[in-house]
Amino acid sequence: MKANNSLGLIFFPAFDWAISPSHPEREERLLYTQDQLFEEGIADIEGIHFFNPGLAGPADVERVHFAYPDPDSIVTESHYIAAGGVMRALDAVMSGETDKAFAMVRPPGHHAQRVTYGDRGFCIINIEAVGLEYIRQKYPDLRVAIVDTDCHHGDGTQDIYWNDPDTLFISFHQDGRTLYPGTGDMNELGGPGAYGYTLNIPLPPNTGDEGFLHVLDNVVLPVLDDYKPDLIINSAGQDNHYTDPLTNMNFSAQGYALLNEKLNPDVAVLEGGYSIEGALPYVNLGIVLAMAGLDYSGVREPDYYEGKWRQSLRVSRQVEEISDQILKKWKNREKLAAEKFRGRQKVTLPRQVYYDTAGIMESQQQEFKICADCPGLNVIHSANDRGDSLIGIQIPRRACPACQAEGYRLFEETGKMKVKGRFLQDKTGNKYFSA
Repeated sequence: MKANNSLGLIFFPAFDWAISPSHPEREERLLYTQDQLFEEGIADIEGIHFFNPGLAGPADVERVHFAYPDPDSIVTESHYIAAGGVMRALDAVMSGETDKAFAMVRPPGHHAQRVTYGDRGFCIINIEAVGLEYIRQKYPDLRVAIVDTDCHHGDGTQDIYWNDPDTLFISFHQDGRTLYPGTGDMNELGGPGAYGYTLNIPLPPNTGDEGFLHVLDNVVLPVLDDYKPDLIINSAGQDNHYTDPLTNMNFSAQGYALLNEKLNPDVAVLEGGYSIEGALPYVNLGIVLAMAGLDYSGVREPDYYEGKWRQSLRVSRQVEEISDQILKKWKNREKLAAEKFRGRQKVTLPRQVYYDTAGIMESQQQEFKICADCPGLNVIHSANDRGDSLIGIQIPRRACPACQAEGYRLFEETGKMKVKGRFLQDKTGNKYFSA
């Protein structure tokens, strides 16, 4: 048997890292999948290759995060390797070594925001963003779409790319009013330099295959056709499955595989999914076969019964209404942005961020400069209830000379401020400073 699309698989179960021995996010999440893939003979298929992950380092983290007090103080080796797995996947695809790649790694990352003091939502660093910013050092003009299909809103990825018009972020997830982290409302559309390039599709509990595929066909694919990304990354969380212990959705392995076939991502990255025996082996197998362009029709959970998990008419109508609203926002994004930011020179965004695993409460204020010549300078003021504080300044890619100069001037001025951490990300020159 030969794969129609050559596919690189990167496994990293992180044997030496767990929040606790019985925590849902533990190494068994991948061990059952590994057994299933080998049992099904995936390793014997021509065109499917197994790669070892790479190893990210502090510099890779600093391209993305304001990590307090520094990356090595909060990032474990397992997190560096998980991010390195994403880097290896992107290298394989962008170099033409394989057509596609799937990084089945842990710990996950999509709840890790630009400021990171530690673990929240099982995430410390955002492994997709670390991988993407790494590959952009080699291919700086990449226009990228990140489609997050995890049941939980990808609030970290949203925060990182909130004001980046070169990165379209789409998340469809269980409505934040019913599930952690409580964000992902459809009116969260991005910063002034990229308004409309964040799209959130909050779905009602008990959405099934029909609803997810309706969103894909009627929102995600039309938006991608308009945006025309050079690269599609799927944050492939699998906790929408009907057996997941942490969520309330009714998605199946067949639904996941069909979604992957239609979405046709270049790279997939495992995020959540905590039904270790009932879902992950089957969903991962379906995704692998779909990415390889092979028949997945025989992939089915032993307890699956279509009638039991079919979504209700009420849910179907809700999904259709939400989809219509989101597509209208995308089509009208320029008009909406003009109305929202007319006459303004700066946008201030106050936020409270709770680190549920680490037990840290962060108070944050983001300031986005509105610039006619570039996406605009961004400054973050942050403090937490442990007495830590920082200022982070980000000069965006394609920054104009005025924003570049202002960024360095502000960084110099932070030396007079009473904060414990000072950071500067100059994305125009790949320069990163901390003090």
